[in-house]
Amino acid sequence: MIARRIAMAVVVLGLIAVPYAIGEVYYVNIASQILLYAIFALGLNILVGYAGLVSLGHAGLFGVASYVVASALAAGYGHAVAILAALVFGLLFTAGFAALALRATGIGFIMITLALGEILWGLAYRWISLTNGDNGVNVSTRPMPFGIALTSANAFYDMTLIVFLFAVAACAIFVRSPFGAALCGTRDQPRRMNALGYHVWMIRFGAFMFSGLLTAVAGILFVYYNKFISPQTLALTASAEALLMVISGGAGTLLGPIVGAMLVVIVKNVVSGVHLGGTGVPVYIVNGLFQHWNFLLGLIFVLIVVFMPEGLVPGTVRLTRAAWRMSGPKKAAPATAATAAPAVERKP
Repeated sequence: MIARRIAMAVVVLGLIAVPYAIGEVYYVNIASQILLYAIFALGLNILVGYAGLVSLGHAGLFGVASYVVASALAAGYGHAVAILAALVFGLLFTAGFAALALRATGIGFIMITLALGEILWGLAYRWISLTNGDNGVNVSTRPMPFGIALTSANAFYDMTLIVFLFAVAACAIFVRSPFGAALCGTRDQPRRMNALGYHVWMIRFGAFMFSGLLTAVAGILFVYYNKFISPQTLALTASAEALLMVISGGAGTLLGPIVGAMLVVIVKNVVSGVHLGGTGVPVYIVNGLFQHWNFLLGLIFVLIVVFMPEGLVPGTVRLTRAAWRMSGPKKAAPATAATAAPAVERKP
């Protein structure tokens, strides 16, 4: 327990020191992206990892919160009102999502969330009077919590880190609570949980609402980070990327979605800009591989599924334990009848 707390303190201190260690504004912004997408992935992980419900429409909920903030600010409201409205509308849309999607499980649930996400994307694309269509909605300013301006990359990272730590703590409390245990029960044995007197639908609905809350928080951070929101944010590819973060890192773990978000954001923004030469392969092939990050990310995902089907975090733990057992001292084989010492006969 003490070692775990020390490790957590070291990780938090390391996250605090990230912008000062990096120095370059571009990479500090990448770190902010990793944190806000990690919150998004943590919200989706509540459904995928702990409820066993795969959603392909969470980008719609993500985009609703972003559009509410941008529209409220464009209408002249303050940041506090815009953020509160985004949380309220995000939860309202989440409740509607859950009421419709939870009518089915498995493939049916996936298809309903996919359809709902596409409906929201279509509204954002076609409702030009509200969303401004492809031109999107611009956000000119950022909030000033406690009088601290978030205009610089370091200040915005620090604020995002605080929200991220609260989100991780909330997820940890949620997962370790009796409600979280009941949610895992509905994932593994829904019929038995129903026979024991648990309301399976209400438990899943509560998990969906908590997932939607985290998703709305991530959407608010996203629109303040980019100072812009467009229908592309609600597209199916955005939902697929979030699902990829959860599955690649390790669904049903707290650290997995964070590692998955780091992987996707780095491949998408950093590795895609790498230009390599002198590798023995024609330069245009190598550079093209890295520039087309979708292909590279898909290749990485296939490798993860083949060699670590449980995800990067659980897979790394499994391989580390296996290597530790192999490198440790071998236990002596138990003595058999053939190798055992002969019994000494007692004289009368």
